[in-house]
Amino acid sequence: MNRPYIISDIDFYIKERKCMAGFFSKLFKRGQESEQQEELIEESEEQLSDEEIEAMLLEETEDELPEVELVDVIEPEQIEEEELLEEIHEEMEEEIEEEAQEGKGSFFARLKDGLFKTRKNITDKINDVLSNFKSVDEELFEELEEILITSDVGVSTTLKILENLRKTVKDQNVKDPADVKGLLKQEILNIMGESGEKLGINTPAVILVIGVNGVGKTTSIGKIASKMKKSGKKVVIAAADTFRAAAIDQLDIWGSRIGVDVIKHQEGSDPAAVIFDAVNSAKSKKADVLICDTAGRLHNKKNLMDELKKISRVIEREYPEAHRETLLVLDATTGQNAISQAKLFKEAADINGLVLTKLDGTAKGGIIIAIKSELDIPVKLIGVGEKVNDLQDFNASDFVDALFEE
Repeated sequence: MNRPYIISDIDFYIKERKCMAGFFSKLFKRGQESEQQEELIEESEEQLSDEEIEAMLLEETEDELPEVELVDVIEPEQIEEEELLEEIHEEMEEEIEEEAQEGKGSFFARLKDGLFKTRKNITDKINDVLSNFKSVDEELFEELEEILITSDVGVSTTLKILENLRKTVKDQNVKDPADVKGLLKQEILNIMGESGEKLGINTPAVILVIGVNGVGKTTSIGKIASKMKKSGKKVVIAAADTFRAAAIDQLDIWGSRIGVDVIKHQEGSDPAAVIFDAVNSAKSKKADVLICDTAGRLHNKKNLMDELKKISRVIEREYPEAHRETLLVLDATTGQNAISQAKLFKEAADINGLVLTKLDGTAKGGIIIAIKSELDIPVKLIGVGEKVNDLQDFNASDFVDALFEE
């Protein structure tokens, strides 16, 4: 199909050709043949009207320009959305391919890489301190205390660790500073305790996800849904953060990306109504897990906390047989502020698990130790990168090993 040329382009081309007509005699003035051609051209120009000249030039123009196949016109917004979805699907395919090539050890490798900054801040400093001491004395313990506190392990937790460490060193009559590192590692592991039960083991399950804005709550929901879908579970997502249109759109994209149904209403709708519809959808589809997003709320906003209680009542009334879990998402980069948030959320909701995000972006990963020690809430998942597989089930032993890995 010929390209529909724009009229202004044709006018410009015709004017250009007319301007060139005056130079024909000079271009072809070579001997008798050139003179004859010049006479013919001049004679032709006198006999032809302007309309005929334009018609001839238009015909020449169509012959000279290449044929271009017409395509459907697509609005910029449509292009943007399609490109985004295509990019997301490509990323998903790449990650699936990477998973097939990676072994079990890759999970520990990603954990170790994700804790690089924390390890530099804790373990490297501990190694430096221990190498500078010839004996185990009080000054050594004071140096270790400073390292732990500045790594956001917390004052009370640090004092507890060092009290136990002093007792162990004395009981075992440890003289070599190099031996203190292994004992310190064991004390931290004792505080961390055993890893808790994984998410979605008991089904049907409803997972309510809460947290302040900016901690990575909505992204974590998408990653959790992806993990569960890959494990063979049927998942439904409830987009009940109706205060932010972006949150609804984001979960919609995640749903398309991983093949999970997303129950949503318009922005500004009643979140409890979304949960009501999502519960009924999950029951009718016999879903194993329903994951509920909620508005990014501040712990001091009474109306948002009241709304959270309303959502909980809807779940209890409509889905009493479901196993309930409430996850609080915390940003590891906020350090001790994360503990403050957790304490206040714990007063308003029955939290039985934590998701700690952005561990790869902070040197203060010691906050995990403080949270476990001070709040005794199990850490269920940790984020050590941006990829789907970088949101990992928390394993206390693997965490401590990665923290002290050389």
